[in-house]
Amino acid sequence: MAGTSSGGGVGLESESFTAVWVEERADRLVARLDRPEARNAIDQAMVDELHAICAQLERAPKVLILTGTPADAEAGTQGIFASGADIAQLRERRRDDALAGINSSIFDRIATLPMPVIAALDGYALGGGAELAYAADFRIGTEALRMGNPETNLGIMAAAGATWRLKELVGEPLAKEILLAGKVLKGVECLAAGLITELVAGEQLMAAAHALADRITAQDPLAVRITKSVFHTPREAHPVIDNLAQGILFESEAKFDRMQAFLEKKRK
Repeated sequence: MAGTSSGGGVGLESESFTAVWVEERADRLVARLDRPEARNAIDQAMVDELHAICAQLERAPKVLILTGTPADAEAGTQGIFASGADIAQLRERRRDDALAGINSSIFDRIATLPMPVIAALDGYALGGGAELAYAADFRIGTEALRMGNPETNLGIMAAAGATWRLKELVGEPLAKEILLAGKVLKGVECLAAGLITELVAGEQLMAAAHALADRITAQDPLAVRITKSVFHTPREAHPVIDNLAQGILFESEAKFDRMQAFLEKKRK
């Protein structure tokens, strides 16, 4: 059953979650999709809980690590990120539900969080699960990872970001093979395509995700936040937006403190 662990955090420990397990630390938040009986299919409860997590991270920005159910060697079960949207709920949705953008809205909210988002992927990341992963800033996977978008086989399309995010991530030819021909990529293929940046053993997945989070949190938080925001700014806004953002950072105390520390270390 999903739940929360404060781990030094103060924002979500009072929430009663049923579909996402949360561990909040001083500088990061781990959100583990937790509907193993349904292969972590994304249902309305999970969407609502992810919105609550985003609201907290918008108030108090931290790195977010998204992951799924880990493999259990003793029980003989494989890890799984998310098998897609909950088909039972999806089957009953109509035009107005599609226009409401239930999944696309939460994935966009995750993509635009102030601090970076890391997706730690094992097992199935299909359909909506893949689109959730595409919305992250970083993706780390295992050899057991299987990622793709089989929506057209169900008579619908991948409408929560895949049609444009996937093309940006892997290029048009491979994106079309995934979206139009149902190709599912294995972990090693995801790495070769640049869809993930690191391939690790299943038991090392969370350690690798936390190591990346450590590297991010070692940077100046304001500089990271502004760089992420500027990175996603449309091309026509540059270089004006770069200069304005740099102007903000040039006045920050962290800039002076970090540069002074660098110069003092260099003199030694």
